[in-house]
Amino acid sequence: MSQDMPLHKRPSVFGGAMIISGTAVGAGMFSIPIVTSGVWFSGSTLMLIYTWFCMFFSGLMLLEANLNYPAGSSFHTMVKDLLGSIWNSINGLSVAFVLYILTYAYISAGGSIISHTLSSVFAINQTMAGLCFAVLVAFIVWLSTKAVDRINTILIGGMVITFVFSVSDMFTQVSTVVLFNTAESDAQYLPYALAALPYLLASFGYHGNIPGLVKYYGKDAKSVVQSLLYGTLIALVIYLLWQFVIQGNVPRPAFKQVIEEGGNIGNLLAQLDNGTVTSTVKQLLNAFSYMALASSFLGVSLGLLDYIADFFKFEDSAAGRTKSALVTFVPPTICALIFPNGFLYAIGFAGLAATIWAVIVPAMLARASRVQFPQASYRAPGGRLMIYFVILFGLINIVAHVLSTLNLLPVYQ
Repeated sequence: MSQDMPLHKRPSVFGGAMIISGTAVGAGMFSIPIVTSGVWFSGSTLMLIYTWFCMFFSGLMLLEANLNYPAGSSFHTMVKDLLGSIWNSINGLSVAFVLYILTYAYISAGGSIISHTLSSVFAINQTMAGLCFAVLVAFIVWLSTKAVDRINTILIGGMVITFVFSVSDMFTQVSTVVLFNTAESDAQYLPYALAALPYLLASFGYHGNIPGLVKYYGKDAKSVVQSLLYGTLIALVIYLLWQFVIQGNVPRPAFKQVIEEGGNIGNLLAQLDNGTVTSTVKQLLNAFSYMALASSFLGVSLGLLDYIADFFKFEDSAAGRTKSALVTFVPPTICALIFPNGFLYAIGFAGLAATIWAVIVPAMLARASRVQFPQASYRAPGGRLMIYFVILFGLINIVAHVLSTLNLLPVYQ
């Protein structure tokens, strides 16, 4: 879209906000109540707001840098020009790692949901269910981007309907005794905060969409900023509602069993089976979990397939897409067959790698672009102080994940 196109012909901000919220909200939201069970509802609310704030501002910093380049310019172009080849390689590896680890996470979670839902009807275990799910998604992604786009549109519509109906019913079942954990008089919360942060960061990942939005709006900074603000706020509200209904229905001690069983989506749904939730809501949540997972899986794996095709220069033909699909799906599928219960671990590692390309690199790009383009038309608010505030957020996440991996942080289990 050209820069001089009349404003009234530009796409609506609503469309951009839907792209951002649709990218951020997905199967990863199932991990939030589990990983924040240590800090529980009040603590997780503060942590979600802090994470949203930092991730929103890192997006504005990426936008600031992106507007200094031709519409559609990717991370690769900006990072190489502003930060050099070494940072470009680090950034490229972190993007590929996030996409691969999320593809694995969704195969693992898909197997968990399908086996949980259908085990009473069919003799299907989690490993076989995950394999079938991976093959089906691989076929859709192999077909075309248009196939993914059309199916995702249907899935997102279904997600909205099932989420609204299930959450509205669960709202009436929320117990303040459960929500504020008043039954545990000697409960500890603060020690578990640091270990949860990287998981929350992964739930606000939308930064890969910013170059596309800049092109979509013809480099109209105001429209992109509004899309990022409204889209990320929608995601934040959905997460807070989700926390409210899950942690208001499932007692805190019950999450110890969820974590012990692997912390997968099926384990969380099984706990809801034991609670006050009605059978209709269970079915709606099952349907929502299927659609959220499939939508996330399709989006992430399509992004990975495009990345692989570009990296290896595979052609956009049946043979080329087959090669891309094999490189995209075979490694994470094998991992999911060997380690079927790695959903939570994978989301955590995705948060670690995403810290580099969605937090630290955007802040560094903004700092470098202010030197290289002093007359830039748009600057992210907050000045240099905000850049360091966002970098500090990224460093805290990295330290938290490393310490957690080395079992040096207390974990609620």
